[in-house]
Amino acid sequence: MNKALKSTTRVLAICVAVLIFATPLLAQESDASKEAEAEMEAAFGTVPVMFEVYPDHLRANAWKWFAATLSPDAPIPTKYNELMSLAVASQIPCDYCVYAHTTMARMFGATDAEIQAAVAAAAVTRHWSTVLNGAEVPLDEFKKEWDEILAHLKKQSEAK
Repeated sequence: MNKALKSTTRVLAICVAVLIFATPLLAQESDASKEAEAEMEAAFGTVPVMFEVYPDHLRANAWKWFAATLSPDAPIPTKYNELMSLAVASQIPCDYCVYAHTTMARMFGATDAEIQAAVAAAAVTRHWSTVLNGAEVPLDEFKKEWDEILAHLKKQSEAK
């Protein structure tokens, strides 16, 4: 009985210590979340629902990551980033993402033809991925053959 009491006391002491040390961290997270929400309001006029339903302690970092993908300093222009995201969204599939990335791509100048091409490229990739994986083609054999194809294409390109 004495061992049980000592164990219970240790567990309670650890829980109290965790609570004491975690409280300032939780307050910081909440402050960071509020700051991120203010940035979202400034950028979008609202806090998007996808961030409202995200856990509070992760929200600020999720916002930083999301905002970085929309940076004008990103190496891939926003229109192409949105077309790639649309291609992925169409394969997941995610109706929310398809809508968001289609409308964003259009806002950044994508034409209907570019949107159709992005979705078709995703479909082609998914098709051949299915074929190769389903046939269990060894990756090393595929890579060897593909490198030979690239060398052939390069040789043809140089001949022109």
